[in-house]
Amino acid sequence: MSEPSPTPAPTSAADPALPRINWWQTFRRAPRVVRWTAWVAVGLVVVLVLLAAAAAVVVRRPLPQTGGEIEVPGLTAPVEVVRDGNGIPQLYADSDDDLMFAQGFVQAQERFFEMDVRRHITAGRLSELFGADTLETDKFIRTMGWRRVAEQEWALLAPATREALTSYAAGVNAYLDERSPSQLAAEYTVLGLSGLDYTPADWDPIDSLAWLKAMAWDLRGNMDAEVDRVLLSLDHTPEEIAELWPAYPFDQHPPIVSGGGVVDGVFEQNATGNGTRNPRRPAYPPGVVDALERVQQRVEAMPDLVGKGRGIGSNSWVVDGAHSSTGMPLLANDPHLGISQPGIWMQMGLHCRERTEACTLDTAGFTFSGVPGVIIGHNADIAWGFTNLGPDVTDLFLEQTEGDDRYVRDDDAAAMSVRTETIKVRGEDDVELRVRETVHGPLISDVSSEFATVGANAPTDEPGDRGSGYAVALAWTALDPAPTADAILALNRASDWDSFRAAAADFSVPAQNLVYADREGHIGYQAPGRVPIRGGGNDGTMPVEGWVSANDWTGDDIPFDGLPSVLDPDEGFIVTANQAVIDRRYPYLLTKDWDYGYRSTRIREALVEEGELSVQEMADLQLDTTNPMAEALVPYLLDLDVPRGYYRNAQDLLRGWDFTQPADSAAAAYFNVVWRNLLELTFHDDLRLRTWPDGGDRWFLVVSRMLTEPAGPWWDDADTPEVETRDDVLRQAMLDARDELTRRQARDPRLWEWGRLHRMNLHNATLGESGIAPIERLFNRDGWEVGGGSAIVDATSWTAVEGYEVTAAPSMRMVVSLADFDDSRWINLTGVSGHPASSHYSDQTELWVDGETLPWAFSRAAVEAAAEDTLVLTPRPPGD
Repeated sequence: MSEPSPTPAPTSAADPALPRINWWQTFRRAPRVVRWTAWVAVGLVVVLVLLAAAAAVVVRRPLPQTGGEIEVPGLTAPVEVVRDGNGIPQLYADSDDDLMFAQGFVQAQERFFEMDVRRHITAGRLSELFGADTLETDKFIRTMGWRRVAEQEWALLAPATREALTSYAAGVNAYLDERSPSQLAAEYTVLGLSGLDYTPADWDPIDSLAWLKAMAWDLRGNMDAEVDRVLLSLDHTPEEIAELWPAYPFDQHPPIVSGGGVVDGVFEQNATGNGTRNPRRPAYPPGVVDALERVQQRVEAMPDLVGKGRGIGSNSWVVDGAHSSTGMPLLANDPHLGISQPGIWMQMGLHCRERTEACTLDTAGFTFSGVPGVIIGHNADIAWGFTNLGPDVTDLFLEQTEGDDRYVRDDDAAAMSVRTETIKVRGEDDVELRVRETVHGPLISDVSSEFATVGANAPTDEPGDRGSGYAVALAWTALDPAPTADAILALNRASDWDSFRAAAADFSVPAQNLVYADREGHIGYQAPGRVPIRGGGNDGTMPVEGWVSANDWTGDDIPFDGLPSVLDPDEGFIVTANQAVIDRRYPYLLTKDWDYGYRSTRIREALVEEGELSVQEMADLQLDTTNPMAEALVPYLLDLDVPRGYYRNAQDLLRGWDFTQPADSAAAAYFNVVWRNLLELTFHDDLRLRTWPDGGDRWFLVVSRMLTEPAGPWWDDADTPEVETRDDVLRQAMLDARDELTRRQARDPRLWEWGRLHRMNLHNATLGESGIAPIERLFNRDGWEVGGGSAIVDATSWTAVEGYEVTAAPSMRMVVSLADFDDSRWINLTGVSGHPASSHYSDQTELWVDGETLPWAFSRAAVEAAAEDTLVLTPRPPGD
């Protein structure tokens, strides 16, 4: 028997039994073109590797130190900065001054470029950084004079507020003093590569005050609606316009405060007030309408500071202990603002190690980079939340001008106030801007050369020479100095209902609905803000003739004590979601352009249904995606006969649909595309482009009422000889939606998803819109697929004029437990950091998209347990 053959040993490229390959000799023998191609490829790879390495160094250079110790000039005692796994800082100090100083230092660490851009916006100085592209924005803001007003407010502030602003600015500057621009933010490096030679100036306390004007501008109220109504008045009757702006449906959507009235200037919960009448509305000649349309186009060219449009709003509600599983109040808030990267909020805690006369703060919540204190959150005694009250605090006045510096007032000539502003423009000559103001406010029709002859062709019934025609002045409460900054720090220090209301009394602009809860078990609501009392010829819904003094504001505001409020209502909860604050009997005009109440009603229904809520159930309610328009419209869509097969199987998605809109819903995708097509087919032929439906809550009410009338002028297509009816429009909208989704997603309707249409793209507000792909990839975070929608509790708004992408969203979500603050929850839309190389640039976004929240540690023990980094800021010895 022979022995088996031995098993061959494993071989490798290094095995001496295998022939060696001399790669260098093979390369030398290759044709020259191959060799040169290879060398070029290798060279490109090396260059790309070196560039990538350099870029990584550049992008990471601004990342802040978060551990160890830093000596800082200006502190009086050490401050601890304790960061958790998401980089959220909690600051501990022995004095308010040191806390404000450290807040400025830490916010500059994480967000200074954002702060710097904001102060350039509010001062009308963007063109210094970005050139002529931003000149029109600078002109508009200089005309309104935001920074001039902020400078005037300084003297009105309480000494403690001025001290806080000064300490905050000192902390920012302590961080700036020892760092080059490239160490502050990657954006400065990119701008430097474009040729910008720039070193940021020191932070000034006025920079913080001016940002409040930006907030007030985007939350200012109904100015857009005023212009829209004027534009529609050219082609439509007052009755038709009223159909498109229905009166608030109090019978369907209860206001925030269900009863009460004003007695001797004081609001009382159970009193009965007197209603008000609507003053007349003027008619406008075409020339005036054209002038206003141009002004509105210039207004819309302004950058989104916190967002704009019908999607800007908020949800907030509070329940008492009887409606809470904890036996104590729970308070929820999620402000709906424009989306950006980084988001508008930065979470932070400000804690005194020991509460003393010199150290009064123990608060945590959501802050604005550039502004000291906590804007929304809680302290050791109370919690508070904001939603936009939306009062009518702006009016447009048409002015008859005479020459360059006079205007008509009750048949007499009055002198304008005139000043000259100098705007520096990167790479170009300075621009001189002449700003004119009447008694009503600045002439915003002067903001660029295209408006130099605004109203020149407008006819007038006034006798005699009409001069150069009509100009447009802006009256706005935010242009009158007020100590709003006092309110922020007073809220941070408030300890009960009375001190909370005292703080709210200083909150002038933007006027907000304030909800309240405290550790004693009380819940409450207060409407603050400066709201003008108008003359009898002005109801705030349309621009008015400035030459008639009866149209003027009276000079008085609604007294604070006369604004609606409620403490411990009988029903045990309070809901504010931008709906009407109070019913028609209220004697003062707050506004006629409320949100129509779909979100607030849905929240109220859920609170009544649940009866008793936990922290998690409060957070779950913030994610409710029920579409109120679907309940009204779907029965009509299902009643229609559409062709079998291809079109019918899309319609079938709506059968049994629960009207919710999660990101993976095929039915929601189909319904929203039908809705957008329905609005286009119904209204685009009848309305001017800028008044086309955005698809928000107002259009829910308009179309819901139209559905009960199968025929009518809005349903008919004015561009065809046939007379279309409701069913014609609905059927065509369904067919068009089926075809659109087939093109966009798939032929099989079961594969459609709402989130694939309804994407949230988070863009850096400056370099994220540069048009340079690598830079945009660095700064932007795109492609998030989300549920929800407009006028829905989970308010990821979109506009039917532009598409399905998210335009505004819950900028944060929080639920505060008054039983145990450490059981509270919070989440930010993006993350704490403004540095794209930071792991905290967008680390909360995926959690936000998934509907999750983070634990909100407040007690020192909970903060220490969650700590991942601790930085100690220590005073620098004198002379060092």
